[in-house]
Amino acid sequence: MTTEELSQDQVITTLRDSPFVMLTTALPDGTLLSHPMTPQQVTDDADIWFFVGLDGDQANALRGNPHVNIAISEAGSWLSVAGRVEFVEDRAKIEELWDGEVDAYFKGGTDDPNLGLLFVVSDSAQYWGMPGGKMSALARIAKAKLTGDRPQGVSGTTGL
Repeated sequence: MTTEELSQDQVITTLRDSPFVMLTTALPDGTLLSHPMTPQQVTDDADIWFFVGLDGDQANALRGNPHVNIAISEAGSWLSVAGRVEFVEDRAKIEELWDGEVDAYFKGGTDDPNLGLLFVVSDSAQYWGMPGGKMSALARIAKAKLTGDRPQGVSGTTGL
């Protein structure tokens, strides 16, 4: 495995290309809690907007500990972003980001009292992956299984 510098642009592109991520936080007893989330917007600073239900275990955990990790995994590539969440009360931002994709979770639409906004301020990111994209990565993994060799990849870390 080779080490390369991970750029902020690479992090942003990967986040923007991911329809789903796993958002992990720690409960007061140290237990890690992860939920699948849909990024609503990724800023040019690699910060991320999410819709969140204000009532429930996830929101309570995030209120108790704002430090989070966002993980993305796709055949042969992994991205891990560390950051801090902020709950934001901004009806105009909710309207701007609303696309109807989360109607099943928020029956009242943009007026649902349980609908909240999370803003994740990204601090750092780590990446591990194989060059050549998804199909190339799948082929390398399959070849490695047949030959017993380890697939070669790259890794990188950056502060955001």
